[in-house]
Amino acid sequence: MKGLVLCGGAGTRLRPITHTMAKQLVPVANKPILFYGLEALKDAGIEDVGIVVGDTKEEIIHVVGDGSRWGLDVTYIEQEKPLGLAHAVLVSKGYLSDDEFVMYLGDNLIKDGIKSCVEQFERNHPNSQILLAHVKNPEQFGVAEIDGNKVVRLVEKPRIPPSDLALVGVYIFDRNILEAAKSIEPSWRGELEITDAIQWLIDNNFKVDSHVIDGWWKDTGRLEDMLEANRIMLESLEPCVKGSIDDRSMVIGRVVIEEGAEVVNSTIRGPAIIGERTKVVNSFIGPFTSIYYEVEVSNSEIEHSIILEKSKIVDIPVRIEDSLIGQNVEVTRAKQKPFSYKFMLGDNSGVVIV
Repeated sequence: MKGLVLCGGAGTRLRPITHTMAKQLVPVANKPILFYGLEALKDAGIEDVGIVVGDTKEEIIHVVGDGSRWGLDVTYIEQEKPLGLAHAVLVSKGYLSDDEFVMYLGDNLIKDGIKSCVEQFERNHPNSQILLAHVKNPEQFGVAEIDGNKVVRLVEKPRIPPSDLALVGVYIFDRNILEAAKSIEPSWRGELEITDAIQWLIDNNFKVDSHVIDGWWKDTGRLEDMLEANRIMLESLEPCVKGSIDDRSMVIGRVVIEEGAEVVNSTIRGPAIIGERTKVVNSFIGPFTSIYYEVEVSNSEIEHSIILEKSKIVDIPVRIEDSLIGQNVEVTRAKQKPFSYKFMLGDNSGVVIV
């Protein structure tokens, strides 16, 4: 069985961050989201992985390389335009051949992985198997109607949902999905939808099974989902200090201080992670905060936020929270101060607080 990881989307819901970086490479708990998916495939016994790339192709290739760090053999497949998930399957035809494969959306994060899903498919050998999860707001998702374990209908964002089972973004297919993808018409968005292709399989008497997960998952395409994913992954941190902490500082709870990081006269209250070569001085870093590498935080307070690499946050008099701050961003203080700040800042920004 092969893996097919989709990394061709534009990431419009995370702009301006994704104007300058692939959404799949935004870090959660200081690890790019894409890495969690690659680890999940490896843990499920899959070693041959194709990655579908688009405009951010060079960035993805630079970061992932040949996949050897995970024990994977990675092949890159170019999708010139993001014309739908079923279109991504079609452009991958040469790579997939007649093999069964797991299709995994590169910006999804599934805390417990996909091993049990793959094992179920290998036991039962349906033509397709889709991963589902119970959600509180099914009208905002693609929803499956099932009969026992069998999927009988898929509905995209239904006004009256037939169930509370949402499509998670992981699918397993045999070679018949290629015929299905060739047989459907573009949706109103001008895209070949994978839900339409799966419905074609159902309508043509192919066997489509479901696998309902009990654990947590997130589509990290929005700021609030990204922060929640960060929070949940940080909750499983194992405390580790590889950097330096001076005797005037306090580290409380589950905290990781990565190699080369410095904590000076500051309090770090976990769960939190301080990245490599980052310096925290006279500051408070609160729970559910991930600070990436080579960041400078001075005379400031940050909580429940993600700070990307090489940014500077200096002399901010009010706590920063619920924020995603991009690469090479500078946030500094002016004389006057409002009561609170919330940021979603693109790379190479400069913000002066007044």
